[in-house]
Amino acid sequence: MKRALLLINCNCRNGRASRDRIIAELQAADIQVRMPEFNDVEELERHLHLSRSEVDLVIIAGGDGTLNAAAKTLVPTQLPIGLIPCGTANDLARTLDIPADITQAVNIIAAGHARAVDVGHVNDCYFFNVASIGMSAELASALTSEIKKRFGRFGYALAAIRVLMRAKPFHANIVRAGATHRSYTLQIADGNGRYYGGGNVIERSARIDDGLLDLYSLEFAEAWRMLFRLRAFSRGEHVDYDDVHFMSGADFEIRTRRPRPVNADGEIVTTTPARFRIVPKSIRIFAPEPAETEP
Repeated sequence: MKRALLLINCNCRNGRASRDRIIAELQAADIQVRMPEFNDVEELERHLHLSRSEVDLVIIAGGDGTLNAAAKTLVPTQLPIGLIPCGTANDLARTLDIPADITQAVNIIAAGHARAVDVGHVNDCYFFNVASIGMSAELASALTSEIKKRFGRFGYALAAIRVLMRAKPFHANIVRAGATHRSYTLQIADGNGRYYGGGNVIERSARIDDGLLDLYSLEFAEAWRMLFRLRAFSRGEHVDYDDVHFMSGADFEIRTRRPRPVNADGEIVTTTPARFRIVPKSIRIFAPEPAETEP
């Protein structure tokens, strides 16, 4: 029998309502569950630290923000992670093809195929999906817990409209391998996974295990242009535009004239100047096995 530390974010969109079913499904899959309660990041980290030698895996039932909060302690433990998507966006689950259905997500954990994935790192914080500066950081501040619970993914659109109405470009220097790109931008996003922001694609070829960060900078002055590019963002085609600067690499530094907040997986975690780097295949997450290719 596998021993699991189960962390359920009861403040996320579906966490509290799904708690009893999640526990029952895990027990039916022969997974012994230890489920401490936590109210903040400090308590979550303390439970992870105390239980790391007494469990075989950690199961997180929540959204991208819950994973982000746990990452600092999870990465050093080297414990594999089971993911049951209960949040608003669930972009990491989407990247790894983990369904929102509880039974299917538990079956993936029980099957035991753990995939080694990269983790992004900005200053002293980890991220799984994307870290960004500009509009998305403002969006993270505008997207309150109340909006998430009441409107779900539609809440992103409501908050985004508010942000677009007051967004202004800013100056930033993007440094890679000693070369500097001077940007006048509305947003700089540095992606580790494939999906972010409730299903947008960071770049068409982005993978969560390719050892690279994919960075884009939106270098147009009028925020309303975003409205005509929503389809391109959902397909990862926004990088084809001349006023979107794109680059890939394992290490970037972003400097701004004044400190600007950095949003990582939907949470404000630090400010500029910010160093972004990749930590290759540093954590394992239970995910479906990749389909066999045809000969």
